[in-house]
Amino acid sequence: MKGNNFFLFIIPTAIWGSTWFIIKFQLSQTDPLLSVSYRFGIAGLILLVYCLVFKLELKFSRQSHLLMALQGFFLFGFNYLFVYMAEKSLTSGLVAAAFSILIFLNIFFAAIILKNKVKILTIIGAVLGVTGIVLIFREEFVNLDFSGDNFTGLLYCLLGIMLASLGNITSAYNQRKNLPIIQTNMYGMIYGALALLGIAIISGSSFIFDTSLPYVLSLLYLAIFGSVIAFGAYLKLIGNIGPDKAAYVILTAPIIALFISSYFEGFKWTPYSISGTLLIVTGSLLSLKKT
Repeated sequence: MKGNNFFLFIIPTAIWGSTWFIIKFQLSQTDPLLSVSYRFGIAGLILLVYCLVFKLELKFSRQSHLLMALQGFFLFGFNYLFVYMAEKSLTSGLVAAAFSILIFLNIFFAAIILKNKVKILTIIGAVLGVTGIVLIFREEFVNLDFSGDNFTGLLYCLLGIMLASLGNITSAYNQRKNLPIIQTNMYGMIYGALALLGIAIISGSSFIFDTSLPYVLSLLYLAIFGSVIAFGAYLKLIGNIGPDKAAYVILTAPIIALFISSYFEGFKWTPYSISGTLLIVTGSLLSLKKT
């Protein structure tokens, strides 16, 4: 992996490793629909200001806008709505662990939609990485009760994973069409935010904004770091090395989440979690090899 790609890999890994914990502060009296809408609405407006300041091209064809909107709906809207809803009943660690299957979906959709070749090292690395995730969150999987709210949360989580993968593939397709990442993200985030806002209005959601400091600060962190910066780096990485390899960001982010959880939530390192971490690192190194 080239030096530039290394930093594009590290940036979203480090940021998203923290957002699994930060999202917990968004689960308040504010409807998740609105929380996600606020997050990507703020992020989209920040990128719009950036585009205006640096005079980037903002006029695109109708077809380009449709592709940007599709990316926004998948990646900056409904995907995160389902994640927020899943975390109402599931732990952030379990949701992060479940998202490890994103790499297999990316490999599958990239082969079907983008006609990418499936590389054996990527498959081996993916198996090692997901095995590592299962080892790390072994107790949560074993103790999970697949009834009631937990089952509903798991369904939301799986829907979010599928949409996230389709969003990854859409971004790769858009970059092949030479759509610029910054403007595509800007329009996509605004379209995603407006879609969720529209659903909130139609469904009669209560427009309550939580003015507490934890909610506001976590919202700004998720909008600026978790959305503008992390997605900018991650989607650029997808364009450089493909959605199958770039998805290892999702596998390695939980390692950062574990360190944060060990400090704030009392997570205890065990031989299983240490072994799982080593497997994830090994899988990542294998998948990112050129030969």
